[in-house]
Amino acid sequence: MKFIELTVHTTSEGSELIADVMWRYTNYGVAISDVKDVIALQRDKSAYWDYMDDCLTANTSGDVLVKAFIAVADAPSVLPKIRADIEEIEKNCAGALPLGTLEATNREIEGDDWIEIWRTHFRPIHLGRIVVVPEWIAYDKGDGEEIVKLDNNMAFGTGEHETTSMCVELLQEYITPDSVCIDVGCGSGILGISAVKLGAKLAYLTDIDAVAVESANHNAQLNGVSDKTVIARSNLLDDSSLKGDIMLANITADILENLAPSIPKNLKAGGTLILSGIIDGKLDRVVEVYSAQGLTLVKKVKKGEWNALAFKG
Repeated sequence: MKFIELTVHTTSEGSELIADVMWRYTNYGVAISDVKDVIALQRDKSAYWDYMDDCLTANTSGDVLVKAFIAVADAPSVLPKIRADIEEIEKNCAGALPLGTLEATNREIEGDDWIEIWRTHFRPIHLGRIVVVPEWIAYDKGDGEEIVKLDNNMAFGTGEHETTSMCVELLQEYITPDSVCIDVGCGSGILGISAVKLGAKLAYLTDIDAVAVESANHNAQLNGVSDKTVIARSNLLDDSSLKGDIMLANITADILENLAPSIPKNLKAGGTLILSGIIDGKLDRVVEVYSAQGLTLVKKVKKGEWNALAFKG
């Protein structure tokens, strides 16, 4: 089978955002080539390195390559959509997050073995009690662990990115067996599924993207939690009668700011609102607009350039 290999030049800070965009449009793999990852592995004392080619760490430009593999037949319709979504990210970040040149190139390649090669790079991701496991990997959970399996289209939230991992970790601090959770912009469904795995009695998941809703539905079935999840392609915030003990929104800061007047009406009194996807330069503004809605900031978490917040209603 032939593929179009799309390569976008970005930065370490922007690489996961670009990869998330690509995952919306392909089931055939996305790869990030970042010299910082190689250096981190080199410094990992839990592994023994017999030899490493010096050229692997010779890149000092900060250029990070994100590659997507797209079926040739799909490329004419998919490539313009990816470009448009990347341009939207560039506009939203507005200099607050370095994204690099975002130069894009593509070429046709033979890819019969690509999926199997790509799959070998994925490993379970441990986020407190939650362990995120690709569906093709056998994993025996340890004491106290809860497994969240994700399908081979690991789109819209895998636990690898700081924004998602912070949400999952904060969720574990506030969830109770009686919790009703609302996940705004659910993507893969990882947050809502994690909530149910951690004991929530019900999770509402919503997204305006049809591919995300399809992925979340599949993952809910894969994890055996369909009976405790409601997944819809809609703006769930239009329904003011729905109230959550915990609300989660892992979206960009600009969208969070726009949603600030709407979100509190769906949060129960005394409930917890967890926000993520907030770059450093926009943190103060997000705190300001949600505090203005009568919410009290109770915790901040930071990983790399990203921040997550927990508010009480």
